[in-house]
Amino acid sequence: MTSIRAVLFDKDGTLFDFKASWGQWTQRYLAQLAGGDDMKRRELANAVGFDIDRRRFESDSPIIAGTPDEIAEVLLPHLPSEGREGLLLSMNRATMQAEMVEAAPLRPLLRGLRARGLTLGVATNDAEEPARAHLKAADVEEYFDYLVGFDSGYGAKPAAGMCTGFSEQIGVPADEIVMVGDSRHDLLAGRAAGMRTVAVLTGIAQEDSLAPLAEVVLPHIGHLPAWLEGVSPAEKFERTAV
Repeated sequence: MTSIRAVLFDKDGTLFDFKASWGQWTQRYLAQLAGGDDMKRRELANAVGFDIDRRRFESDSPIIAGTPDEIAEVLLPHLPSEGREGLLLSMNRATMQAEMVEAAPLRPLLRGLRARGLTLGVATNDAEEPARAHLKAADVEEYFDYLVGFDSGYGAKPAAGMCTGFSEQIGVPADEIVMVGDSRHDLLAGRAAGMRTVAVLTGIAQEDSLAPLAEVVLPHIGHLPAWLEGVSPAEKFERTAV
């Protein structure tokens, strides 16, 4: 039997493949903000750590693990006619329309985890409204008992608030919950809350960056059930490789 009673997932780069979901969207949104000015588009791309020509994110891009507030902060100096609230509203509306690409077939995976008796949640540095829209579009919202974004009142990762909130809401001790994410922000948040941590490689971060913070690094969340099968309390603080 496993000692894990609940799983808290990050969204972008974990439930959904980051590059496949956000590369094309970022291209379109930056072009929209630039109003057809290619030099402005490249200026904005540079500000958010995005290579337009290769459609690739830099490892320190705020789009990867940052909040919309943090993304707006780096864009606003290049958009003198935009206000913070207007830009945030624009981003939220645009992200709600983004087409998410599942990192693994989500419905059978989540249904199987629920069948094991696990309680599931999502903690994302995205805003809550777009996050909920993405889960609805993927037809998986019903599997989650908890969904919070950076604007839900729990703070943002890597602080522990979202994770602690999940533990308290479902009444499960943090050390019986696993936080699954693709970034160091996710894993640091989970560890700060006292959770177990699992990393996946469907984001931008590389294994050598994630491994020191995780018990295991998986190719994607489709491998999570097999890992759960082999977990026992005695293995709690050992990291394995897959």
